[in-house]
This record gives sequence, C-alpha cells and structure tokens, in this order.
Amino acid sequence: MKRIGHFIAGKRDPGAGTRAGDITNPATGEVSGSVAFATAADVDRAVAAATAALPGWSATPPVRRAGILFKFRELIVKHGDELARIITLEHGKVLADAKGSLTRGLEVVEFACGIPQMLKGEFSENVGTAVDSWGFRQPVGVCAGITPFNFPAMVPMWMFPVAIACGNTFVLKPSEKVPSCAMRLAELFIEAGGPPGVLNVVHGDKEAVDAILHHPGIAAVSFVGSTPIAEYVHHTASAAGKRVQALGGAKNHMMVMPDADLDQATDALMGAAFGSAGERCMAVSVALAVGDVADKLIPRLKDKMARLKVGPGTDTDSEMGPLVSKAHYEKVKGYVDLGVKEGADLVVDGRGLHLQGYEKGYFLGPCLFDKVQPTMRIYKEEIFGPVLAMVRVADFAAGAKLINDHEFGNGTAIFTRDGDAAREFAASIQVGMVGINVPIPVPMAFHSFGGWKRSIFSDHAMHGPEGVRFYTKLKTVTARWPTGIRAGAEYTMPVAR
Repeated sequence: MKRIGHFIAGKRDPGAGTRAGDITNPATGEVSGSVAFATAADVDRAVAAATAALPGWSATPPVRRAGILFKFRELIVKHGDELARIITLEHGKVLADAKGSLTRGLEVVEFACGIPQMLKGEFSENVGTAVDSWGFRQPVGVCAGITPFNFPAMVPMWMFPVAIACGNTFVLKPSEKVPSCAMRLAELFIEAGGPPGVLNVVHGDKEAVDAILHHPGIAAVSFVGSTPIAEYVHHTASAAGKRVQALGGAKNHMMVMPDADLDQATDALMGAAFGSAGERCMAVSVALAVGDVADKLIPRLKDKMARLKVGPGTDTDSEMGPLVSKAHYEKVKGYVDLGVKEGADLVVDGRGLHLQGYEKGYFLGPCLFDKVQPTMRIYKEEIFGPVLAMVRVADFAAGAKLINDHEFGNGTAIFTRDGDAAREFAASIQVGMVGINVPIPVPMAFHSFGGWKRSIFSDHAMHGPEGVRFYTKLKTVTARWPTGIRAGAEYTMPVAR
C-alpha cells in the first residue's frame, strides 16, 4: 500500500511524526494506503522552506511568475485524466464530475496567469506642487491554505495560484481524506519551473491545523469547510495577528415559481442536489416550491431519481458515486433517520441501496423529503449528502423570507420566467451568490467566490479580484524631487524582464 508523506522544499518528505491516517476507496471501503500526519515540527519545516523561498520569489517580476503558471497550466491539462482519476479514487465522485471540478480550478490558474495586469497599481500626478503619488500592491508573505475533502483539486487551486502569482509562498494543508491530488499538483508546479519552497504541502488533522493557525511565520490563512471550524479558524488565526478568509457551510435554497419551466427546474434540482452525492457547498439542499408547484415537481423528481445511475466513480456510466467515508455515510444516513422522526414525508428513501460487488462501499441513494418545516433540523442544518428537502410556501415573499432568515447565505437560485420576480430576488436576497435559472451559480475565476452571513468569516471572498486583494498589501508612495536627475541617451528597447 502507498504511504504519503509531505511535500517540502521541492521534494517529498516522509515527515517526522509517527501518527498517520488511512486512505480509503469510498466505492469499495478498502484501505489503499496511509498518509502521514504532520507534527508542529513538520509544519515548522514547511514554513521555514516557504520563508527561505519568499525573498527570491517576491522579487521575481510578475511576468516571470506568470510564465511559470502558464507552464503549470499546460501540465495540468496534460495530466488531467490522471488527476481526475486520483480525485475519484479517494473522494468517490464520478470521473466526469472530477474533470469538471479540475476545470474550474484550472480557470483560476488561467486568471492568475494575468497577474501583471492585476498588480499594475495607480498613479496620480501633481497631487501637490511637483508632488506625485502612486499606489501598488505587494505580497503579504508566507500564506497557508486549509482545504476540504470534497474538492481535492478545485479548492486548493482557488487559493495557491493567486497567492503565488502575487509573490507569496504557500503551505497547503489538504484534507487528510484526499491527500494524493495536492501532492501531484505540487510536483507539477516544480516541473513547471516553480522554485523549491514556493509551494509546500503538509497533511494531518487538528494538530497540523493548529500549528498553522498559531505559527508566527504565517501571515495569512485561507480556509474552506464547515461553519463551526471556519469560525474557529477565523477567531484563532485572527487572534494570532493573521489575515484570514474562512468560508463555512451552506443550506442553499432553490425557489421554483409557478411560471417556471418545470422540466428544466427538475433537471436543475437533480444535478444540483445529487451531483457529487450532494457533497458540495453549493449543492441545492432545499427546494422552495411556490403555490402548488410541489405537486407537479415531486412526480418528475421521483421518476428521475428512480433512474439515477449510482455506482463507483470510475464507471463512466455512473452519475452519482459514494459518500467520502464510512463516518460521513453514517452522519448523512442519520439525518435521513432524523427527518422521518421529525415528521417530514420521506418520498424517496435511498437508505436501502446495495450494489453488487460494492457492498462495503459508502453508497447512499438519493433521498427526497416533502412537507419539510423550517423548525426541523433537516432544514436548518447542513447535511452535505444526497438529501433534498421540499418546503412548500404560499408565495414569493414567504420563500424569500425563509432564505433571508436562514443563518447561512452561501448560494441560492430562483427558477422563473418572470423578469420582475427575478430582479427582485437578485436585489433583495441576503445571499452571496445568486442564480437566475442557474442552480449552482459558482462565479467564474475573474469574479470572486463567497457567501454571506455564517457562510463566511472574512472581509474578502475567494479567488478573482478579491483573492488578489486578500493576498496583497497596499502601499502608497508620495514623492517630491527637488532637483532633476538626467541620464544619458539609451537606444535599446526597454523591457520589463
């Protein structure tokens, strides 16, 4: 079985500790290897490598940094099938979904390749008599990223390419459930010409996380995960004087108006609720059915759920794979049990799913609850699995109030043909990312990703222009030159390099 250590100073590192965790194939339940859990000393060595690389990397012209990222992008494309398979074998999502998530991460690399444009700065001539002023952005230093299990490539690539492009160095702590993809990305960065120490990877659990949050050599921390941990990361790292962006959980609602194209809405709910087995922070987990829409949606959903192809992610016919771990399977199944106890109507029960040859896999079929009430825990809490709750509301105002009253504000959507309703929804809804006839409104890389309320603990959203602002500090210079300094003539074309 494979043994995965860390990636420090440009090469694989076995780690100094003895603690480790199992790497499991979610489709079979079989242990395929182990991953070393970093000690505080391991984290310290990774930060030391990043600190040593920082002066040279931050002084490297942005166009040269972009050149390395261009090569990095080419290598990700070249190894795309390999990376997707790594994701599927450790997370469980189907290969097509793994490739799609890799593409969304790659878009951020492409955005980061344009970093010279983003770092141009501003200039004002004659702010006073013979006084000029200009502002520009400089790297913050050594940055760290703590990423979740559900997107082994995409979420790390929402962080480190932008941080590195801005001139910082980086320590990545991916989920210990899916360690291999981060290691491969670090190797490809070195192959692209990235200097050793610019991108480092350490694995582990809370011990590694706490070492990052308290380390005096780390200037900024990015996090994606559950709301309780996001809040802990934000409070702990902020108290240690770090810049922090911490993205938390979600309970994303999709409002379906009576005038919506119900076939389109049904397909949208299927993909948004059950894609990646619901293990997405942008998954739709609540359908708000306005008026009598639920009576029309439920038969359509039941038919499509009965035909949903659930199987191992490596099977190209599969549309939904297993949950990531046995513990997570039991947690999600427990929520289904709870929903029944709370009195919701379990229209489709996926708890009895068994696949021949994969009896030890963590498969849960799609589940649909009807007549869910806002007081129920299955409505209030993030389940993070293939469980869709149907909530019946009388009108647009009642549905919008439920969304605005919920503690999470990550993503939401409305399906309607009514432009007035769509405009009002976009303007008044208290959620960070809004879709109009788009069920999963994840912004493109040249925008920024981030929710509101208890879905984020940060002043900055992730990637895009907000990412550049997070990973840089503004410096403003005001200058007066009392005498002119003249140089001799030069006849060669001046170049940035």
